[in-house]
Amino acid sequence: MILLSETPDLRLLRVLQLTSPSLPVGAYAYSQGLEWAVEAGWVHDAATLAQWLRAQLNHNLPNLDLPVLGRLHQAASADDNPALHHWSRILVASRETSELVADDCNRGRALARLLAELDLNAAGPWVKQPDCPFATPMALAAAAWEMPLATTALAYCWGWLENQVLAGVKLIPLGQVVGQRLLLDLAEQIPGVCADGLGRPDQDIGGTLPLLAIASSLHETQYSRLFRS
Repeated sequence: MILLSETPDLRLLRVLQLTSPSLPVGAYAYSQGLEWAVEAGWVHDAATLAQWLRAQLNHNLPNLDLPVLGRLHQAASADDNPALHHWSRILVASRETSELVADDCNRGRALARLLAELDLNAAGPWVKQPDCPFATPMALAAAAWEMPLATTALAYCWGWLENQVLAGVKLIPLGQVVGQRLLLDLAEQIPGVCADGLGRPDQDIGGTLPLLAIASSLHETQYSRLFRS
């Protein structure tokens, strides 16, 4: 078991490990509808990619992912398994297409498997749990490793943004410098988005982004594709 009565610096390194592109959870295989958006011409350059991602940063993450992540972190810290299962099901049920569900749960179970192999025992039961969004094992790790919720939320958003920008760089395609500039620009929104999302009351959790749902559903039958979603 990784023991963490650790320094802030070491907790920061744990967060970086959870958001590293080298984390073996298969995040590189999913575009979350972006591949169809490029195919359809909705996203075709750096400006339209920024617009696509900014819409999700301002809507999906603060209205759904982040407030649920906050509840999961609280439940994991209190060892409250019923609450963990409740909020995990809420998050999975809020995904609007089969591909988005598969994306989230496949990555979630992969992270749970990795954490169990790293001796985080609380993650073990989630390896075969159907409703295991990525946020759940991340919350379990954050609680076990004494990561503050605010830091965990920043890491969650950064991991999502980095994967989406990398997908856009491959699909449009864009140069690596353009991708890094997008990360610099869009990351400026993340602290405010996290503060907003973590402050959501229960009754305000949820929402929809129609273009994302349409892109994801059409990707399911896209003739030629690189990504699984």
